[in-house]
Amino acid sequence: MPQNKNKASMLITPIHSFVELEQKIAQAEKSFLLLYKSGAEQSDCALDRISHLKDAGSRVYTADVSTVRDIHDRLQVSTAPSLVIFDGNKVVNIIKGCQTESAYDALFSGRSAAAMIQADDRKQKQVTVYTTPTCSWCTTLKTYLDQKQVRYREVNVASDTSAAESMVRKSGQQGVPQTEINGQMVVGFDKNRINQLLEIK
Repeated sequence: MPQNKNKASMLITPIHSFVELEQKIAQAEKSFLLLYKSGAEQSDCALDRISHLKDAGSRVYTADVSTVRDIHDRLQVSTAPSLVIFDGNKVVNIIKGCQTESAYDALFSGRSAAAMIQADDRKQKQVTVYTTPTCSWCTTLKTYLDQKQVRYREVNVASDTSAAESMVRKSGQQGVPQTEINGQMVVGFDKNRINQLLEIK
């Protein structure tokens, strides 16, 4: 059943498994999935703001990663909240963190939300984190970025050969984690360098 019965508000449907998600998104050209963790401040913020939006006819689904275990692993999304945007069954974008209502509204209505999201966080940079599933320092790095509310794209180089080759070309190093911040590579969990590039005081 939808979480919100108010016809003037966004219609949000909870998802309970990856199989159910696949069935739902196959029925639409564009759909949205909010991965959140119940009880976490940023997740509750994102869920509340999306729930208060007026219905724009978008297909919006939610999954609580505390109880739904398979979706975030299959989509390789390690951060909650994350709004996953699908074109058919293909992931086309992942928006991490709690955004403003105007930014979410722009996303759901098809307008560009990039400027609004950028304005909402002056420290926002283009950040890509290169990881592998067995790398403990990768987890430490991601936890640090999450704590600082830095939005980033994670790339698993163990399963993406072309991304691994691209990473090595850029840094000259094969080890992980590596972080690309606005085109500059940081090898390992170099907190001071990361703070400098992200302008974290």
